Amino acid sequence: MNRLFPIAAFLIIISCSTETKIKPDYILSADQKHSKWSSTIEPVLTVPSGSVIQAETNEASDGQLHKDATLDDLINLDFGPIHPLTGPVYVEEAEVGDILAVDILDIELHDYGWQAIVSGFGFLSDRFKNPKLSIHEIDKNSKSITFKDKVKIPLKPFPGVMGVAPNTTEMLSTIPPRENGGNMDDPGMAEGSTVYFPVLVKGALFSIGDAHAVQGYGEVCGTALEAPMTFTYRLRVIKDAAPIKEPQYETDEFYAVTGFGATIDIATKKAVNYMVDHLIANYDITDEEAYMLCSLAGDLKIAEVVDVPHMLVTMHFPKSILSQL
Repeated sequence: MNRLFPIAAFLIIISCSTETKIKPDYILSADQKHSKWSSTIEPVLTVPSGSVIQAETNEASDGQLHKDATLDDLINLDFGPIHPLTGPVYVEEAEVGDILAVDILDIELHDYGWQAIVSGFGFLSDRFKNPKLSIHEIDKNSKSITFKDKVKIPLKPFPGVMGVAPNTTEMLSTIPPRENGGNMDDPGMAEGSTVYFPVLVKGALFSIGDAHAVQGYGEVCGTALEAPMTFTYRLRVIKDAAPIKEPQYETDEFYAVTGFGATIDIATKKAVNYMVDHLIANYDITDEEAYMLCSLAGDLKIAEVVDVPHMLVTMHFPKSILSQL
C-alpha cells in the first residue's frame, strides 16, 4: 500500500525541528514570473527531486496595489498581470503519472497587504457594487494586522496559487482552480503542510504565488489579505503511488483531498469520491466502509467560492483515525 503521509510527516518534522530557517538549494526572485498556465511556458529553473527552493513572490496585482495605492488604482486595475507566479520549476525526475510533493517549509511575511472589494467580483457582487480598498501594515513580530483600528487579526499565511503545468499549449487564466492546482485559495495549505499534485507534463513545471497573509474559508468578498511573500519549499517526486486526479494535501493533524467544480454540488461530490478512493487505495478498507467512515469522520470545507467558473471544496480526515486503520 502506498501511504504518502508518513514520508511527508517525517520530512516536515525534520524540517521544523532541526532547521529553524532552512538553507535553500536555489533562490528565485519575484521577477522570474508568469501569469498564465501552459505547458509551453519555459522553466526558470531545473532541479533534481528533493531540492529546496526559496521563491519570492509579488502580491496578486503584481505591484498595481502597493503600500500607497488609492481607490483610483483599484478602479483602474489591469487584470492582465493578475496572479504573478514565481516559476515554473522543472523537476528532472518528474514524469507524467507521477506525484509531485511540495513540502511548505517556511513562509516569510513582508510588511504590508491589501484587501479589496472589486466591482463585479465576489460572492455577493450583486449586493456590494462599489469598489473599496484597504491597505494594512503587517506587524511581523506579532504576525497580525489591525482591522478598523481596533480588531487584532492573527495571520496564517499561505500561497493562494500553487500548481503544475496543465497538459495544454493554451495560455489558461490563473483565476480558477483546475486539476493542476492553480487558484485553490485553501488556508489549510500553510507552513508545515505537504501538497500533492498529479504530474501532467514531463518535469511537472511547478509555480507558486498569490500569497495570502490571512483568509477565511470561502474568501467570500473575492480577496484575502493579498501580500508579497517569500516561500521556502521542497519538491519531491513520488513514483509508483496510487494516482491522484486533483491536488491533495496533509498536515500533522489531517489528510485532505480537493475537488473543483462549477457548483458546490459538483465540487463536493468530487471531494467525497476522492477521499473514498484515497482510503481504499491506502488502507485495508472496502469501498462501502470507506464511504461510511467518511460520513462519520470526514469534514467538508468550502475553500473558495469566488474563483469563477470554479469553486473548490475539500474534505479533511483526521490522522488520529487513519492511524488506526
